[in-house]
Amino acid sequence: MPEAEADWATAVVSRPVEGETVGEGGQPCPVCGADTEWAGACHGRFVGRAFQLRRCPDCRFVFVADPWLDYERIYDAAYYAGRGVDTRMNIAGESRDPARSIRRCEWLGVEQCVGSLVNLTPESTWLDYGCGAGGLVAFLRARGYSGARGFEPSSAAHELIAPSVDPLTVDQLAELCGHFDVVSAIDVIEHVPDPVTELTRMCSLLRPGGLLFITTGNARPHRDHLARWRYLKPEVHISLFEPATLALALERAGLRPEFPGYGPGWTGIIRYRILKELGRRRTSPVDRLVPWSLLCRLVDRRVGLSAQPVGWNAAAPGA
Repeated sequence: MPEAEADWATAVVSRPVEGETVGEGGQPCPVCGADTEWAGACHGRFVGRAFQLRRCPDCRFVFVADPWLDYERIYDAAYYAGRGVDTRMNIAGESRDPARSIRRCEWLGVEQCVGSLVNLTPESTWLDYGCGAGGLVAFLRARGYSGARGFEPSSAAHELIAPSVDPLTVDQLAELCGHFDVVSAIDVIEHVPDPVTELTRMCSLLRPGGLLFITTGNARPHRDHLARWRYLKPEVHISLFEPATLALALERAGLRPEFPGYGPGWTGIIRYRILKELGRRRTSPVDRLVPWSLLCRLVDRRVGLSAQPVGWNAAAPGA
């Protein structure tokens, strides 16, 4: 049994049973319901205050206990232009020049990852949940996937979305239960305070046997120094998962977790993250000289992005 899968099995065994009371003096875990413990504080540089972190000793979920939830202020036009909480963000630039954006590496990687897990055809239905400016949707449509759609709740992001992407509204989404072969959530789940509810909603959109493909940071390598983890931006990254934790959340949402590991596509996904960390926004001819396959695999051994599970709609016959 792979290490991450073994951890998930342990988490399932140790979680409280339905209706079990939470211990006094703590805040209940949003994933498993167990009592949580204080895990330190992290300074939010954008708002200039400290945020309290809590950790579940049972499932290892870490969350910001006092999150900033003023979404209109957080996810405004400045955020998408890289002048907000994450100054390395460049969604506005990606929408203007997608062909040269470093994000194209990620889009191609996501397509390859998903294509290694399901049989993609031009008729495949694919929803990008939390699609931002719709870059992945536009990329997929240009690659021949006419059934690619996007959903994005941020009004500021809608100002950047190309009219051809035509993102779904909340009402339209409610009418598409059981419709999609694939739902992707690329760096989305860490932004929500109630991940199981959000994952349940994603699950409801999948057809029986459909795939939920998620990317999010792996908290496990940073278990003992969370406050120093560069990925932790407490104004926006308020839910942090180890692989076993995310697997348990998927299970609680009605999905069957699986750990595919490092495979086709992860080089592109991690290459994008490396370039973003370096402050790059566009690709360069010099990039071709970099042994990306080797470099990205080495980086992944350290950060464990590919260790996170995917989820299958457990309504599939025989699941």
